[in-house]
Amino acid sequence: MDGTRRSDIRPGLHVSIVLKNDQRTGKLTEGIVKDILTNSPVHPHGIKVRLESGHIGRVKEIFGK
Repeated sequence: MDGTRRSDIRPGLHVSIVLKNDQRTGKLTEGIVKDILTNSPVHPHGIKVRLESGHIGRVKEIFGK
C-alpha cells in the first residue's frame, strides 16, 4: 500500500516515510506512526505523519503492525 489515503493509516502502524530534507534523494526512514498530521482524506504526495521517534514526513509505504 502507498500512503496517499488517510483511511489506510493509523497510530501503531509500521511505515516508511520520506523526510522533508530527503525529498530530493528519496531516502526513506522507517518507524511507527504516533500522530497523523494531514487532515485531508487523500494527499497525492503521501499523508504526513509523526513517528514515535519524532521524525515527521510523508508516508511512502505501509508495512502493517
